[in-house]
Amino acid sequence: MDLSKEKIFSGFTLKAVLAAVFFFLVLFSWYTLRPIRNEMAVQNEEILPWLLGVGAMVMLLLNPIYSWIASNSNVKKVLSFSYLFFISNIILFIFAWSFLGLQESVWVSRVFYVWANVYSFFVVSIFWVVVINLFRGVDRASYGVISAGGSIGAFLGATVSGLLSNTFTEWGMIFYGLISASLLLMAMFVGIYIINISSNENVNDTAGGKSFDGIKNVITDTQLRSIAIYMYLWTALMTVHWVTSISIIGDWTSDSAQRISFFSQVEQVVIPLTLITQLFLVNWFVNFFGSQRILISYGFIFLIAFIGYFLYPNIVWVAVVTVFLRWFEYGLNKPTREIVFSKLARNDRFKSTVLVDTFMVRIGDFSGSGFIALNKFLGVASSQIPLLAVPFAGILSYFGMKFDSKTKN
Repeated sequence: MDLSKEKIFSGFTLKAVLAAVFFFLVLFSWYTLRPIRNEMAVQNEEILPWLLGVGAMVMLLLNPIYSWIASNSNVKKVLSFSYLFFISNIILFIFAWSFLGLQESVWVSRVFYVWANVYSFFVVSIFWVVVINLFRGVDRASYGVISAGGSIGAFLGATVSGLLSNTFTEWGMIFYGLISASLLLMAMFVGIYIINISSNENVNDTAGGKSFDGIKNVITDTQLRSIAIYMYLWTALMTVHWVTSISIIGDWTSDSAQRISFFSQVEQVVIPLTLITQLFLVNWFVNFFGSQRILISYGFIFLIAFIGYFLYPNIVWVAVVTVFLRWFEYGLNKPTREIVFSKLARNDRFKSTVLVDTFMVRIGDFSGSGFIALNKFLGVASSQIPLLAVPFAGILSYFGMKFDSKTKN
C-alpha cells in the first residue's frame, strides 16, 4: 500500500481546501445548535418517535419543492435559496424564543426539535450537492480533505456551544442562533465563490427533469434503491442507539446544563479522531478495503454496540459507542458514500441524493424510534430492546454488499 507523502497530500488542491472551508462553516453553524436540539430531545423523550415521524413527513413534503427548484435553477441558486430560507428560520426562532417570551413553551421546543432535524440534513445535503457536482473524477483524497474541514467546524461548534451552555437558562438560544445564522451566511458566500471559480464545470446548467424525479428514480433504479435502503437501515439502527442513550442520559442526570456539557464533550472527543482519519487515512482505507467492505462493516459495529447496551447500560458505554459510531460515520462511511454519489447521473446527484439524505434518513429515524416504542409497549425491558435490533444490523451489511462493484474503487 502506497503511503508516500504525494499520496497522503494529493487531496490538498486549492478547490478542495476552499470546499473544506465551506464545509467548516456549515458544520460550525449546525454544531452550535446541535446540543440545544439534543436537549429538546431529552425534554420530549416520551413523544420522540412522533416528533421524528413529523420530521420525516416534513422532509417528504419539502423534497418535491426542492426538486422543482433544482429542475429550474442552477447549483448557485439552489444553494442561495436553500440557505437563505434556513437563515430566516433561525431569526424567527430567536424572535419567538427570546423576544416573545416563549422559551418555556413545550410546543416551541417540539417545533424547534423537528425543524433542527430538517435543518441539519438539508443544509448538509445541499453542501454535498455542490461538492459532488464540482468534484467529479477528482482524487478521492479530496473528499477526505473536504470532510476534515467539516470536522474542524463541528469541533469548534461543539466547543462554542459548550462555552455557551451556562447562558442557556437565562438567554435561551439567542447567542446560539445569532452565531449559527452568521456562519451559515458566510458558508453560502464561500460556496458561491467556489461555484464562480468553477466555470468549466457546467455550473450554470439546471438539473432538469420534473419535481418528483428524486422519488421516482429511487423506486425504479436498482442502485439507488439499494443506497436508499442502506441509508434507511443505518439511520434506524443509529436511532435505536440514540433513543437508548437518551434514556440512559436522562437517568444519569436531570440537569440541562450538565447534559448539554456532556453532549459537547462527546463531540470534542469524536471530532479530532474523525479529523485525522479524514485528512490522512480515507484514501488509504478506500484503496485497501474498497467501498463495499467499509459499507458492510457498519452492521458488525452495530452488533457490538447493541450487545454492549444489554451488558453495560451506563453513561460510560453511551460515551464509548457514541464516539465510535460517529467516528466511523463521519470519518469513513460518509466520505465513502459521497464518492459513490459522485458517480451518479446529474439529475440523481441533484435530487435523488437529497431525497436519500433527508427523507430516507428521517423515516429511518422514525422507524427506529417506533421500534423502541413498540417493544416498550409490549413490555420488553429497555436494556433488551437493542438486542432485538441485531438482525437488522445483518440486513444493513447485506445491502452494503449490494452496492455496484464498480464503486469499490
